Order: sequence, then C-alpha cells, then structure tokens
Amino acid sequence: MAFIMSTPVLYALCVLIWGSTWFAIEFQLGVVPHEYSSFYRFGLASLLLFAFCWFKKLPMRYGLLQHAWLVLMGITFFGLNYLLVYEAQEYLTSAMASVIFSAVLIVNIFNSWLFFKAKITARVIIGSVLGLLGMVMIFWNELTDFTLENAKLYGLLIALLGVLCASIGNMVSVQTQKYDMPVIQMNAYAMGYGSLFSLIVGIVQGKTLIYDMAPGYTISLIYLSVFGSVLAFGAYLTLLRRIGIHKATYAVVLFPAVALIISTFFEDFSWTWTIAIGIVLIGLGNVFVINREDIKKK
Repeated sequence: MAFIMSTPVLYALCVLIWGSTWFAIEFQLGVVPHEYSSFYRFGLASLLLFAFCWFKKLPMRYGLLQHAWLVLMGITFFGLNYLLVYEAQEYLTSAMASVIFSAVLIVNIFNSWLFFKAKITARVIIGSVLGLLGMVMIFWNELTDFTLENAKLYGLLIALLGVLCASIGNMVSVQTQKYDMPVIQMNAYAMGYGSLFSLIVGIVQGKTLIYDMAPGYTISLIYLSVFGSVLAFGAYLTLLRRIGIHKATYAVVLFPAVALIISTFFEDFSWTWTIAIGIVLIGLGNVFVINREDIKKK
C-alpha cells in the first residue's frame, strides 16, 4: 500500500490516466449535451466515492463554511472547467486540447501570486513567454487566416477559459487545506456539487436530458468516471497536499506526451513543423518554470 501511495506512483497515475482521458472524451461528444455528459461523469464518480466512504465508515460531516468552499471547488474544478473542455474538443483534436491545458501550470503560478502572494521569478516570466510563443506557433495557420468563423481559434479561446477555471479550482483546493478535509471526502462532495451544477446549467438552457446508448459512450463514461475522476483526481490532490501545488502540477507537463501519441495513432493527428515547434516551446516553457531543486526533491 505504501508503494501505491508513493509520490512516483501517484505521478505515474496522473500522467498515464489524464493523458488518455483526452481521447476518451472524444467518445462523449456528438449526441449528449456536454452539460449532461459532465453530470453523468462526475455524478457517477461522486456516488462511487460516497459508497466507499460509507463502506469504510469515514466521517462525512462538515460545516457550512467548508461546504461553501466545496461548492466553489465543484463549480470551478469539476463543473465549468469540464464544460469548457468538452466544448473545446468539438473544435480541437484531443492532442491539441491536452497541450493547451498544460498551460495551467503557468496560470497556477500567477494565481498563486495573486491569491497567496507567492513569489514570481524571472524563470516564470521567461517560461510564460515561451508558452505563449508555443500557442502562437500551434495556431499559426489559423492566426494568419483569421476570420470570425475560425473554429480552431474559438476552440483555443474556450480551452484557455477552461484552463483558467481549472486553475481557480486548484486555488480553492489549496484553500480547503486549512480545514483538514481528507481528499476522498472532499472529492466526493466537490464532484457531487460539480455534477449538479452541470445538470442545472443544462436544464436552464432548455436542453433535453438524454443518454447515448452506444457502447463507446458508456465505456468511455465509466473510464472517465472511475479512472479519470476517482483515481486520477484522488492521486493529484494527494500530491498537491503532499508536495505543493507547483510540483504537483508538473504532471501536466508530461501528460500531453501520452495524449499526442494516442491522437497520432487513433485520430490521425496531422503534424506540421509549426505545431511541432509550438509543442516543444510549450513543453520548454512549462519545464522552465519548475525550480530545479523542486524536481530533485521528488
């Protein structure tokens, strides 16, 4: 058990599982509105976690203030974040979406400065510039042929909004540490609140609550709920508490590599020199903002 909960194993779980979830999301698109796919995913994950807590007789009572933070975490981390991710993948390949999402590392650092007065170094600024240049290179063709109907640029904007929501969710998760809430119980409530938020958004928009009976939809939903949500988020938030937000978020530097390999083989991802250079620049930018000593300590 100690080996399974070790930092290297938790990192491997985050990288391998999250790297593959981008492709799994592709099977969630098309029939069911994004709001309800997110509702099903995190609702199922929440139910599984509550069942585990009940079986283990874990304490589940928290005060109104703690629940307020959990609601905020659910809305940002498991609600808005994934509604935007699903929307972005209507216009981007899973590989592109995963690379863009790796920018959460840089956004986390700036938000840590904004909310927690964490120091921003020259390395962070240089890394951010490299990341921005990488985004420009990846979407170079779309930028040079800009029109208001450019679908990929719309996907980029939506994905970046998702990154911002995910980063705010990270900040809320850091804030909840002061209440000493265990990760399993915290995720059970936050995922539940996030799923209810997605359901309400869909209902308010007048969208019909439906389910796709295709095997691919159900299989991908189970994978995203059990592996992508329960296991991966449990591992990530455990890392966040154990070694800090910046070191934990380093996993996002690695999972795009998994997503790119999968997309190349299964989505016929079209490589170009500008995309390749852009991916390298984003990777370098993310690695650059991580302190070398932090990497050694892991």
